[in-house]
Amino acid sequence: METINTFDALVAGAGLSGLTAAYVMAKSGMKVAVVERGAHPGAKNVMGGVLYCQPTEQVFPEFAREAPLERCIVQQNLWVLSETGALQTGVKNQAWNKQYPNGFTVLRAKFDKWLSQKVIEAGALIIPETNVTDVIMENNTVIGLRTDRENGDLYAKMVIASDGVHSLVARKAGLKEEWKNNQLSLTVKEIIVLSRKQIEDRFHLTQDEGATIECVGDATNGLMGVAFIYTNKDTLSVGAGTLLSEMIRARKNPNDLLEHFKTHPCIAPLLEGGKTHEYLAHLIPEGGYHAVPKVYKAGLLLTGDAAGLVNSFHREGSNLAIMSGKIAAETALEACQRGDFSETFLSLYKKKLDESCIMKDLKKYANAGSFFEKRNHFFTLYPNTAVQSATEWLTVDSVPKRLKQWKIIRSLVRIRPFFGLLSDGIGALRKML
Repeated sequence: METINTFDALVAGAGLSGLTAAYVMAKSGMKVAVVERGAHPGAKNVMGGVLYCQPTEQVFPEFAREAPLERCIVQQNLWVLSETGALQTGVKNQAWNKQYPNGFTVLRAKFDKWLSQKVIEAGALIIPETNVTDVIMENNTVIGLRTDRENGDLYAKMVIASDGVHSLVARKAGLKEEWKNNQLSLTVKEIIVLSRKQIEDRFHLTQDEGATIECVGDATNGLMGVAFIYTNKDTLSVGAGTLLSEMIRARKNPNDLLEHFKTHPCIAPLLEGGKTHEYLAHLIPEGGYHAVPKVYKAGLLLTGDAAGLVNSFHREGSNLAIMSGKIAAETALEACQRGDFSETFLSLYKKKLDESCIMKDLKKYANAGSFFEKRNHFFTLYPNTAVQSATEWLTVDSVPKRLKQWKIIRSLVRIRPFFGLLSDGIGALRKML
């Protein structure tokens, strides 16, 4: 007999994938509840800060006009840092601001609050300050969630686990074991307050234009990872992260990495005078294609970080979360229409993921992570050499360019034998292309 605690679908976690799934299902007429451990959606949600337009518009067509967005990203930069300098490359295109917006910076506390309101308007129930403690199973089928509230057992035909990197739901259902240290990165981030004018002057922006700078090499003390600066309206999102295995090996802590990055001679002037308003930390699943667990079980689907859906080489997570939430919701809707919540039918979700760019992109870089993890010199020797070589080539000192060219080649061979350089170059291309 149906009770007040019975739903068509339950969603564990009110992050991007969970709220997207809840919105799509509720809008289609399903009775949906979202269980969130934070005081409100966004209270415990963390990401670097870039939300991409195309996948978001697929679910929320008017979000660019309605949502509390920070800046439209018109330039994306990659900096390779040595100890004293930087080799800088990037793209700036006004089409990203006018005709074809690619992404916006967001602050999750604000954005998720707006997103949760859209979910409520669609008809879903959000239950905050509630921890999922177990899954309720019957005949090896997930039929609900046990929570820490009194009489808090919730039942449903479908459960969607969107409860993050350490998904309790996935573990309790037997779909996933603990991640290995080389499959997780720990990223720390500060929100640093600067005036709009300071941000626009320092990053060469106008009005609500935004920029991203992503840095490798000395940015993370030569560890396999990335540091970043994203521009908001009157704050900067500044962060650094690397694999847990790298931190353990080098005996570093994430705060040390962030402070090292902030004081780099190419970074410090961009942050000068800023005041830290907020400090956040977040674990990110970066095991890639081979680490994605089984994402379905009778009565259950995994989305977003809970499913390990992060493309670390392109710093993409928010878009994959939204896309997987949408695909999971559409699969759940089909299951409800058919009255079939079996593992066989829900395997359709994995098939749809495989057909999407989510798994195609993860498969493309399936072996890249392990390749670079075993070759630390990509983050130490090569960044330093790249900056030194570019500096040598561009220094005007009456030395003929041919002599400069040979000086650069000799410096490369000194740090890495010719066949080592060849092997690294061919190997990197094969893993990335």
